[in-house]
Amino acid sequence: MTTTMTGIEAAEAEGILTLRINRPDKKNALTPAMYEGLTAGLRRADQDQGIRAVIITGGDACFTAGNDLQDFLQTPPLGEESPVMQFLLTISETRTPIVAAVNGVAVGVGTTMLLHCDLVVAAEDALFQMPFVNLGLCAEAASTLLMPQLMGQRRAAELLLLGERFSPRQGVAVGLVNRVVPAYEVATVARQLAVALAAQPPDALQLTKRLLKAANSSAVRETILAEGRHFAELLRRPEAKEALSAFLEHRPPDFSR
Repeated sequence: MTTTMTGIEAAEAEGILTLRINRPDKKNALTPAMYEGLTAGLRRADQDQGIRAVIITGGDACFTAGNDLQDFLQTPPLGEESPVMQFLLTISETRTPIVAAVNGVAVGVGTTMLLHCDLVVAAEDALFQMPFVNLGLCAEAASTLLMPQLMGQRRAAELLLLGERFSPRQGVAVGLVNRVVPAYEVATVARQLAVALAAQPPDALQLTKRLLKAANSSAVRETILAEGRHFAELLRRPEAKEALSAFLEHRPPDFSR
């Protein structure tokens, strides 16, 4: 069974729910409606006992270029009830195991959401980047908490403060990626992992996932909310407006004023 929401396709088969980000003309840039679609899919997985695993993918060409910046400028996300915040809180608390299948670019939230996935498969030519500071913003998805824990303070600082691109092999080295495979194998390997998860005893599987995250669960939620408040505040400031405008106008930003 396949259902299509605005920019999100949800397909269920053999106990696995696949959520596909599908806005190829915009490099799968995420809009509020797309965040709502992803959130609805993850909540459905937790409510339906027949769904044993979730795959999040962007398809063969691109995972996601992150937030739709034009949309962010016009309708900035404000408060816990905003679609992006609801998605981040939901993916961080989803009980059902999540496998991410990453082809092409994974920018901004395209990278930080992976911190909340249980297994990550990436194509050899995938590219990751978290250019929040470059755009006059702060990181989100509790990445300021989880990344230092995952890879150490120095590596986390390098990736978040400089916002440079990094490769799947670097992703493996810092603990963000489980497996790197040729691009044509990403969907197959992700499916194999999801099938293996779906075959496990569901109560034991979900309990183990919960225990793995238990020590951090309250701090993750608090950090997501704190980062969200700072993000919304920074989005209103001249620095972010200049950085985002410069990006959209394909020019260097000018922070001298």
